[in-house]
Amino acid sequence: MRRLGDHHMAASRPDRSRFRHLYIKLRKLPIILGMRLILASSSPRRRQLLRNAGFDFDVQASNIIEKIQPGEPPEEFARRAAREKAVQIAASSPQGSLVLGADTVVVIDGETLGKPSDLDDAARMLRLLSGRTHQVHTGICLVRAPDKIAALKHETTLVTFRELDEEEIRDYLESGEPMDKAGAYAVQGLASRFVTCISGCYSNVVGLPVALVYETLKPLLKAEGSRQ
Repeated sequence: MRRLGDHHMAASRPDRSRFRHLYIKLRKLPIILGMRLILASSSPRRRQLLRNAGFDFDVQASNIIEKIQPGEPPEEFARRAAREKAVQIAASSPQGSLVLGADTVVVIDGETLGKPSDLDDAARMLRLLSGRTHQVHTGICLVRAPDKIAALKHETTLVTFRELDEEEIRDYLESGEPMDKAGAYAVQGLASRFVTCISGCYSNVVGLPVALVYETLKPLLKAEGSRQ
């Protein structure tokens, strides 16, 4: 007699098989493409996101100073910063390596919020975000070393905060978490208790739109598959 769960288990096996196949392809990505995949970022959050998604990669952090230009739209700033990071690292990377640069900004009332300069700036940002919806933009750029731009894109996610009181803001500042984060918060950390709604890509808010990165690399995987 077939148990009640047998049909569900049987139906799920093809899905698991496809997922395993995708995971293996991602792990072998640098080999498949005949190149190294390099993340041009020191962000532990971006590294973890890529690892969780099954990517195999090296890390070489750029030292680009992220500074928005007067009148520059936030999406363009995120793309430009990502491009500058990737281009810088690609210039000194082995020929044919694929370098991934990324930059994340938070936007509210037309103001672009990067990383806070000090605790007062972080408190100011959190008060701006309190009880409101803001945008998170992450630009990504892929450069094939030494200098060929392979892709330049961005992802946007809407995030809503509940109302924060001054005690909550003070306690969060004391945790130290806000200081190296765009918009002065980490959605995957203590600030998760502030967020009531996310519309769009969650990993984009953490710091890297993983689905967009994969979709950008996917044509290369398909091209390789057609030759096999």
